[in-house]
Amino acid sequence: QVQLVESGGGSVQTGDSLRISCAASGDTFSRYSMGWFRQAPGKEREFVGSIYWTTSGIYYADSVKGRFTISGDNAKNTGLLQMNSLKPEDTAVYYCAATRSWVVTTTPGSYEYWGPGTQVTVSS
Repeated sequence: QVQLVESGGGSVQTGDSLRISCAASGDTFSRYSMGWFRQAPGKEREFVGSIYWTTSGIYYADSVKGRFTISGDNAKNTGLLQMNSLKPEDTAVYYCAATRSWVVTTTPGSYEYWGPGTQVTVSS
């Protein structure tokens, strides 16, 4: 099974950019669909976006569309979440997740494997 670890979070100002990496190990990354989620204090885990290697399909939540970009490097077994024009409401713990399913889904429960998360804090 695959193990995931995020890195690259931090504290930034409104309008800044951050890039989060998701390093996969234990299995071939391209066998999985990858999702990004976030969870703010007191709120439920929220879908950010996902990428499906077989179809090259990439999906985004409306709240991040046009500002966030999902990509990956299969040779390095790494997924990337580029976040631009950050807002205070983007403050959350960000998680990468993987599933063996190729069915497009935004539901956290559909993903079997999770990283521990990385904190992103955006101040005004």
